[in-house]
Amino acid sequence: MLLKGPLLHSLNHSILNLLECKVCFKDFNQDYKPRHLLCGHVLCQECVLALAHPVLRKLECPFCRQLCTVDHTSNCQVLSDLQEMLLLHESRCALPPYNTEKSLSLETKLGSMSAVLGGWGTLINPVGLDVLGSLETIVIVHDGTHRVVVLSSKGKILNRFGSRGRDTWNIIYPLDVAVCPMGHVVITDGGDRAVKIYTSRGTHIITIKASFQLPWGVDTDSGGNIIVSDTMAGSLFQIKVDYCNSVDFECHTAVTNLENPKAVACVAVNGNIATVEHLKSNQHTRLKVFTNDFHIVYQNDSSSIRLQYDVCIHLSAVTFDPNGDVIVVDNSHGTIWSLGKPWHGSVPVPLVSANLIRPVALKFMNNKLIILDSGDHTVKIYNAASETGSTSQ
Repeated sequence: MLLKGPLLHSLNHSILNLLECKVCFKDFNQDYKPRHLLCGHVLCQECVLALAHPVLRKLECPFCRQLCTVDHTSNCQVLSDLQEMLLLHESRCALPPYNTEKSLSLETKLGSMSAVLGGWGTLINPVGLDVLGSLETIVIVHDGTHRVVVLSSKGKILNRFGSRGRDTWNIIYPLDVAVCPMGHVVITDGGDRAVKIYTSRGTHIITIKASFQLPWGVDTDSGGNIIVSDTMAGSLFQIKVDYCNSVDFECHTAVTNLENPKAVACVAVNGNIATVEHLKSNQHTRLKVFTNDFHIVYQNDSSSIRLQYDVCIHLSAVTFDPNGDVIVVDNSHGTIWSLGKPWHGSVPVPLVSANLIRPVALKFMNNKLIILDSGDHTVKIYNAASETGSTSQ
């Protein structure tokens, strides 16, 4: 049914009313999060704390007078998701058009989407993935009871492991995952400020805390070493692991003076390593690419890319295609871009935006592009053309 005129205006007004606290009339946001009371009414977090007794931590609902404790309130995820969807829609509408003479369509670059795996229940707020390319197996970390889910390329659940908990073999808050050449699964656990390694069957091998402040992104380099970004320390770490001798490891700081590095990616074809920084000063992002011995070969931030190419790309995740070209995610606008080899002056090319809500990670597997979409809790598979990086020079 198509809504028109007064009815559409009334609907929009009702939605906006839902997104404000009915006590202080401030819009729900990160500072004023919507909280459910036991009676079902919703207040912002600040009003819940303001109305609660400072010692007993109890409050009366201002609408129905039912008693509730602060500890028994819960996050109103529905309203948070609705607000995020509206903000995402507004940001996409504000996206400036890119030069179509420089861009290629999804059909040209990737072909159609061939599969959608997972969905709510199988995956809950997924944050990272990696693949075992030879076996066409996809490893995902998410917010489920078992933090790691292993899927076949057909969507069959092959394994679940990494129970939620605070023991050294548990996973508190996973942020990223990488699969080593020997099949070991590496998890960055922000809740434990550690890197945890498991066998492909889910047996915990070792927890590495080293001097991490907040380990975030993780991948394995061309030598099989583990590369970890630490967003609080502003560093990249390289971990050399000897799996044959009681899992001995050596961890050293490879790059320092980074600003909130999160996503990390490595490529076997030339050993390059990429990371995405999140700049506090201006809320832009910056891509840096290093050689395998950590000499920088390229850096550029989102504002410079916009000035150079008249495209808006808020970098949020990064990978390399089989040819060594840089592929990035802009989850603010739900778009995947190929930057080619930007140190050679390649022009950014949009690969896909249709059917994506909030992509957060991606990998290549046997000539397929695997995209993790946290917006609808799915894995989306696209058949990649043999020349994904054809814009390279």
